[in-house]
Amino acid sequence: MEYRYLGRTGVKVSALCLGCLTVGREIDEATSQRVIGRYVELGGNFLDTANIYSQGRSEEIVGRATQGRRDEIILATKVRHRMGEAVNEVGLSRKHIMHEVEGSLRRLRTDYIDLYYLHCWDDVTDPEQTLCTLDDLIHAGKVRYWGISNFTGWQIALAVAICERQGLVRPVAVQPQYSLILRDIEREVLPAAVAFGLAVVPWSPLARGFLSGKYRRGEPPPPNARLGRSPTWQDAWQRWDKERNWQIVEAVGEIARARARTHAQVALNWLLWRAGVTAPIIGATSVEQLQESLGALGWKLTPEEAARLEDVSSFELGYPYDFIHTAHQDR
Repeated sequence: MEYRYLGRTGVKVSALCLGCLTVGREIDEATSQRVIGRYVELGGNFLDTANIYSQGRSEEIVGRATQGRRDEIILATKVRHRMGEAVNEVGLSRKHIMHEVEGSLRRLRTDYIDLYYLHCWDDVTDPEQTLCTLDDLIHAGKVRYWGISNFTGWQIALAVAICERQGLVRPVAVQPQYSLILRDIEREVLPAAVAFGLAVVPWSPLARGFLSGKYRRGEPPPPNARLGRSPTWQDAWQRWDKERNWQIVEAVGEIARARARTHAQVALNWLLWRAGVTAPIIGATSVEQLQESLGALGWKLTPEEAARLEDVSSFELGYPYDFIHTAHQDR
């Protein structure tokens, strides 16, 4: 297993984080226990879940799976999304966060959360209230560090500025969607994270499985595959089923065959070495799939291979990013 520092915390985490979105939803508890157990046996120490995953069931299973080895694990969970029908069971208010952190601690069978993410920006809550609440939880010992997920660049900058102005504990990590298919965070989110020294922990590094090599151009997704399983995933298929994206998949496949690797290993390895990236989040529905993903570690694409993937996955920066990029050429 490879390890990297989580931002500026001094804490080391596995270079591939095990995501637990599938736990209790796509795989049962017995399978989940085997996957998590094998990950830890192989040296993995970074688990990511959320209160909203299966309405708390993922946290419950993760909590049982980590009993007896809690101190070995860097455990991340999240707060923001709706957890019940009552009007205040959603958002980043002090009321909701204080209620949900207790629920997460109970389900995870622990007295502290290593990394507590704000799962998404909340338009209606004063961010100072949210950040003061996180600061209180850290000083109370219920949370060790906090992070940001699904924020824009300016929202990250605002959060850091509020912390510095108010003397609050700063965020240590961001968790954005990032893959060869979706590189939008390179406009502002990634530069902001690098500028503020935040660890980048990307979710969906295989674009919901699109980069795994299991899908074929001109054919609908198999009904048992993730992108063919439900209306939500089928909507993602409509977004990914584009000529640019198939060219990316083909380039990944050609490199994979030349290197005796799988599609997933090549796509993950590209992301592992992007500037600012700490630990992509991998999902697994079996021990075999887990071990395939871990095969992205221990080697590196050549500069030529990485450049080819960057070129085939290039995207329009848009204004003002392209203007700034052009202006920078005369420096």
